[in-house]
Amino acid sequence: MTEMVYGSMPARVTEPVIPRWWRTIDKWTLTSVLVLFAIGMLLTVAASVPLAERNDLQPYHYVIRQALFGSIGLITMVGFSMLSPSLVRRAGVLGFMIAFAALILLPVFGTDYGKGATRWFSLGFASVQPSEFLKPGLVVLVAWLIAASQDVQGPPGKSASFAITLIVVVFLALQPDFGQAILVLFAWGVVYFIAGAPFLLIGSVVALTGGAGLIAYQNSEHFARRIDGFLNPDLDPRTQLGYATNAIQEGGLFGVGVGQGQVKWSLPDAHTDFIIAVAAEEFGLILVILILALYGLIVVRSLIRLTRERDPFVRLAGAGLACIFGVQAMINMGVAVRLLPAKGMTLPFVSYGGSSIIAAGITIGMLLALTRTRPQGEIGDVFQGRGRG
Repeated sequence: MTEMVYGSMPARVTEPVIPRWWRTIDKWTLTSVLVLFAIGMLLTVAASVPLAERNDLQPYHYVIRQALFGSIGLITMVGFSMLSPSLVRRAGVLGFMIAFAALILLPVFGTDYGKGATRWFSLGFASVQPSEFLKPGLVVLVAWLIAASQDVQGPPGKSASFAITLIVVVFLALQPDFGQAILVLFAWGVVYFIAGAPFLLIGSVVALTGGAGLIAYQNSEHFARRIDGFLNPDLDPRTQLGYATNAIQEGGLFGVGVGQGQVKWSLPDAHTDFIIAVAAEEFGLILVILILALYGLIVVRSLIRLTRERDPFVRLAGAGLACIFGVQAMINMGVAVRLLPAKGMTLPFVSYGGSSIIAAGITIGMLLALTRTRPQGEIGDVFQGRGRG
């Protein structure tokens, strides 16, 4: 008897690839991503023209580049969303190995573009940030190791995943990129927690992270400057945070009007790290709420679909990918409203940047692949001794 999964019929094996993909994909998540990208293109038009003018480029130079990067990112997302869970695992592990090798080579061949952190490879016509591509691969690798450790006589996957994560965190901190390091550690914690990690262990990791943050504050001028700026009760209106805060306040509920915002003329990162400030100023709180709702929809729908999944690897990897995607968005917007110290983190599918949007396409593509409906029984069947599906 054919089983029902997530309220819809599983695809027939004899179906062609594209119809089967369309029948089994989470269309709400896919639509939300497309809307986010459309909003990102609109905001790039609003935010990048002043930057192009300052750099003596054509007015829509960055808009054209973002359209190109975005097209590659969306095509990549669709391609990854067609993979089976086993192929997602293989692609994730291979991608992690390549990105980690690139991360190791950053101190030798990387550049900081004058921002005080060596995070990019300059290719002349573009730049590549390895840490963006590292994250989805690491989540998949960690999920695979932890899922394998649950098998009878399985490998010590939990210990191995923690060791790999710590090594990655150290290399990220050396750039320095403490924001990505914390995000990577958070992703490991999510996967491990869902797999059944004891609260004592999670608490110990949090305490160690706090201790490491204190050491970084005492030894890294880059890190200390950002923390001091965040903790200072007197916000300098001439800083990026000052401009962003003022822009959000000026925008109000409906914004000052398309093209009427001023923050894009003052903020050098208005099209990347602080693009939500441009959205708030020109389009108001209404657009910001819509953006928040779209990110929330992607994360919540994905997690709900994963609760019915029987494969431990799919549950762990999917939850990790969904959470790392949502938390990155939360961190970006939290920085703009001064709830968090500056991190230098983009807003997925909205901020300008080739590495960011292509890596986001890989992340969501893997997530869509793992949340597709498949001919299987629900997770409850396992505990009730019903058929395998």
